[in-house]
Amino acid sequence: MSGTLAPRVVVVSRRSELDELLARHGTRAAADHFLRQRGRGLDEVTARHEALQAAITAVDAAVPADWRRGRVDRADLPRFPFAPEDLVVAVGQDGLVANLAKYLDGQPVIGVDPEPGRNPGVLIRFRADAAAAVLRAAAGKTAAIRRLTMVAARLDDGQELTGLNEVYAGHAAHQSARYRLVGADGRGERQSSSGVVVGTGTGATGWSASIAAERGRGEALPAPEEPSLSWFVREAWPSPATGTSLTAGTLRAGEELRLVCESERLVVFADGVESDHLTLTWGQQVAIGLADRHLHLVVPE
Repeated sequence: MSGTLAPRVVVVSRRSELDELLARHGTRAAADHFLRQRGRGLDEVTARHEALQAAITAVDAAVPADWRRGRVDRADLPRFPFAPEDLVVAVGQDGLVANLAKYLDGQPVIGVDPEPGRNPGVLIRFRADAAAAVLRAAAGKTAAIRRLTMVAARLDDGQELTGLNEVYAGHAAHQSARYRLVGADGRGERQSSSGVVVGTGTGATGWSASIAAERGRGEALPAPEEPSLSWFVREAWPSPATGTSLTAGTLRAGEELRLVCESERLVVFADGVESDHLTLTWGQQVAIGLADRHLHLVVPE
């Protein structure tokens, strides 16, 4: 960070459920009617909206007056030009940090929880009233930072996609996908399945953990900072042409899992964001392994 250039704090958030409802239904009365038909009310949604706004206001107030500022909504992340010296503050749920990770390259991320006790708090580790002290520590490079492992999917045409939790490769509608899978040891198998999930240690509490628990796998999944990934084939289908012998494994530094598309179209997306995906057509190949970058998450001392 330059000694003459003031730090820039970029606050990242997403529209609240109330914002989404008003955008869809036009008025609070119409939104309230919609919610009541589903056994809910506007009071809860309004309270959560106000908690988010209060947290964003508190973070804005914590930024020193002579520092630069930026604001970006989650929907605009693909188009936002982050700078190497930015300090990034994500105000929202844990998933917001995961959505943000792929657009960063080493910038420190401070996760602020607008509703402490409601969210798991795995990636949003601070309350809004701690923002001033944490920003000072991050700017002075004295903040405690965890370098969280990320996963990358690389197509043979040079396109790349990264994720903090996991990467999914398969049919866009999670139906049967046909491909040839090649493991890190070079063993290969033609498969028909509902997709392949490759997860990090951060994602080991989510999708990967669910699959592992369903299969009764007792081995430990990677830790968030461990340079290792776990992979699972979902619902592999045995047939004369497809096998089920390669359905789970581990990837370490320098190792990759490769899928060669044998369907008309497969997709690859990260962290559950299906709208931001890569597309494979027949014969194309994707290699999935450890990403070159990490998420630099600021954590309490």
